[in-house]
Amino acid sequence: MDNQIIQLEHLTKRFPVGNGFFTALTDITLSFGKGEFAGLVGPSGSGKTTLLNIIGSLDVPSEGKATVLGRSIAELSQKQAANMRNHHIGFIFQTYNLLPVYTVYENVEFALLLQNISAEERRKAVMQALEWVGLTDKEKSKPSMLSGGECQRVAIARSMVKRPKIVLADEPTANLDSKNSHHILQTMQKLNEELGVTFIFSTHDEKVMQYLKRQISLADGKVVADEQVELVSSQ
Repeated sequence: MDNQIIQLEHLTKRFPVGNGFFTALTDITLSFGKGEFAGLVGPSGSGKTTLLNIIGSLDVPSEGKATVLGRSIAELSQKQAANMRNHHIGFIFQTYNLLPVYTVYENVEFALLLQNISAEERRKAVMQALEWVGLTDKEKSKPSMLSGGECQRVAIARSMVKRPKIVLADEPTANLDSKNSHHILQTMQKLNEELGVTFIFSTHDEKVMQYLKRQISLADGKVVADEQVELVSSQ
C-alpha cells in the first residue's frame, strides 16, 4: 500500500529479567499504509502488545528502527512522544480505561484537553464522535450506568475524537459478548472506511479476525505470516 506511515526495520525488543534478558520481539520488519485495517494475531506471549506499544511510542526498540508518521520512535523525547500520542494516535484497550467519576461526554472530551482548542470546538468534536458510535443520548451518563458494549463504544469515541491518523486496539473485544463484539467491530470498520484512519489490532479473537483486511501472525516474538484477507460485509 502507498503512503507508508509505519515502518519497522529489523526491530528487536528485550526486557531485563533477573541476571539476563527476555526477548519479546525478534527481527521484525513490517510496514503499514494509510487506511489499513490490520491485526497482529497470535497467542498470549507472542509479542503483540509489545509491538503495539512501540508503534504507539509507549516503548522503544532494543535494536532496529521504528518510524511512525516520519519520526523515529527511539529519537523522540518524552514530550515529543506524548505530543504524538495526544494528536495523532488513538488507543483502545480491553478494559476500556474510562474515568468512573466523569460522564461519557467528559471521558471523550478528556482526549482534547491537552490540545489548544476552544470549548466550542471541543463540544462539536465530542458530539460528532459520540454520533459516530451511536451514543449521543448517553453524554451525561457515568460509565457505571453503561453496558460493557457501551463502555467500549465510549472508548472508541475517545480514541477517535481527535481525528488520529492511527488507532491501536489491544484486544478490544476481550470483555464483550458476540453481539457487542460484532457491533464494535462494525463501528471501527465504518470509521476506517469513512475517515481513512489506520487501525491496528492486537488479538487472538476469531471474531476480530473476520473483519481484518490483513493478518500478521506472531509466534514467540517473530512474524510467521503476513497475508491480505477478504473483508467481511459490514452489514
